[in-house]
Formats: sequence, C-alpha cells, structure tokens
Amino acid sequence: MPAELLSGLPLLAVEPAAVFQNTREIVIGSVIFVAALVALAYTTRSGIIARSATKEAIRQPVFSLLLVLSLALLVLNTFMPFFSLGDDIKMFKECGLATILISGLLMAVWTSSASIAEEIEGKTAMTLLSKPINRRQFITGKYLGILNAVLLMLVPIVIVFLTLIVYKAYSYDPRESTRDDVTFEMAMQEMLLILPGIVLIYLEIAVVSAISVAISTRLPMVVNIVTCLAIFVVGHLTPVLVKAGVVKNELVLFIARVIAIVLPTLNVYDIQAAIATGDIVPSLYLGYATLYSIAYGLMAILLAFILFEDRDLA
Repeated sequence: MPAELLSGLPLLAVEPAAVFQNTREIVIGSVIFVAALVALAYTTRSGIIARSATKEAIRQPVFSLLLVLSLALLVLNTFMPFFSLGDDIKMFKECGLATILISGLLMAVWTSSASIAEEIEGKTAMTLLSKPINRRQFITGKYLGILNAVLLMLVPIVIVFLTLIVYKAYSYDPRESTRDDVTFEMAMQEMLLILPGIVLIYLEIAVVSAISVAISTRLPMVVNIVTCLAIFVVGHLTPVLVKAGVVKNELVLFIARVIAIVLPTLNVYDIQAAIATGDIVPSLYLGYATLYSIAYGLMAILLAFILFEDRDLA
C-alpha cells in the first residue's frame, strides 16, 4: 500500500472519549492477533517448529542482553533532561519507541540467522525435515517462532515504558517544573496515546523479520544483518525522497521509485508527527498498516519458500 494513502489519513482530535475508544479498538485487535499466534503455535505442524524456535531464542544470551539494555536505557532516559522547553515527555516517548524498535529488530534478525542459516549450515535442518515436516512448514514455523520470541521480549519492555510515561508525566516532570495542574488522568492519556506507536513498531519488526527469514535461507548471519540494516535505512528514506522530489535526475528518480516499490515502505510506521503534535493515531490507520504488513510479509515468506525449496541441505 502506498505511503501516501496511509499518511493521508486524518488524525483524530485529542478528546478523552476518543482516546479511550481508540485504545479499546487497539486492545481488541491486539488480543485477536495474539490469540491467532497462539492458535497457530499449538494447532499446526508449523507450531511445533515455532515453539522450538521461541525456546531457542529465549535461551540465547542476546535475548537477556537486549532486554536488560533496553530497560536500563528507558530508566536512564526517564531522569535525563532533554532541554526541550517543556516537551521532555515527547522526547522521552520518541527515545522509548526508538529503543523498542532497535532492540526488537536486532532480536528478530539475530534469531532468524541463528535458527535458519546456522541450522542449514550445521545440518540440523536436514534432521528436522526428515520428519513429517516439509520445507514450507519449516519456514513458517521459524517465522512464527521469531514473532513469538520478539513479542515475549517486548512485553516487559513495553510495560516498563508505559509505567515510566505515567510516572514522568504525573510525578517527575511536574515536580521538576513546579507544576501542580497535572492530573493522573492526563498522565494516563499520555500513556494511551503511545499505544498505536508500539503496535506499528511490532508490525515493522514483523515485516523486516519476514525479509530476514528469506535472506537467511541463502546467506549467513553477517550478510543478513548488513542487508536488513540497509533495507531498514533505505525503506525509511527512499519514499520520502521520491515524494519530496529531492532527486532531480530522471534515471536516479526512476531507480528510486523502483526501490520504493520493491522494498517495504517503512516510514508508514513512523508516528513522530503525531507525537510532536499530541494527536491520536486512529485505529483505521493501524488497520491499513496491518493489511500492508500482512501483504508484504506474505510476499517475503513466499520468496523464502522459493529460495529454500531447492536449497541443498546435504
């Protein structure tokens, strides 16, 4: 789906009733998504691979390392002055979302390389495929396992992040600026406004994870990480350059447009404008972003099927 369609959706006015209604829709959608992940993990053959991949990812030192570092950064940013002339809470939100995004992406790319590329090189995949599990179920299970592992890592990080937003908005910042007009309801609204951003971050991680899974079927870990990093940067910049008309050369512009079509449009997951203006990201926007993520993720997984189908495992 083009970035223009998503970015063109209007933001809602910030009214308490609208915030709670939007939050209720997001929570319902998130519960349905998590229930679908659980159902796939326990009712399909791919789920067997998914549960194994999730357990393997949790046991990796990188899981604990990213979790601890993310929590430490969130706590540090809570008490760090941003010198933003009264907008410290907005800066804290942006830094917190960036922390969640980076830790989730690193976890996803690392896990896909460790559980697919290394298993192929170590001949473990051949042992698994000797059982009544085909290659498509293997790839699907690994992808679901990556999503589950990232979700399990992000849950405590998000809980701490939301708690710190309330603490910073209700207690720390008003005390530092000697304000006494901030209510607990206002702090809760600040917390609820960030929920769409967290959902969009998980969708972005899911898209990049699907690409990483496809790359892992053919390339080793180092190449996978570098490629995903390049795709992440280009996916955020190319649509902006094409839309803004920064590129004047016709050939370069044509190449940029092709890249913008082939690579995922990752700037649709960015809510910095909404944070800066204090607006709501409506659930309709999340719905379109979810459909785009599902479509692109399916294409990436289909590419992984094709690349893995004739891969020599012997």
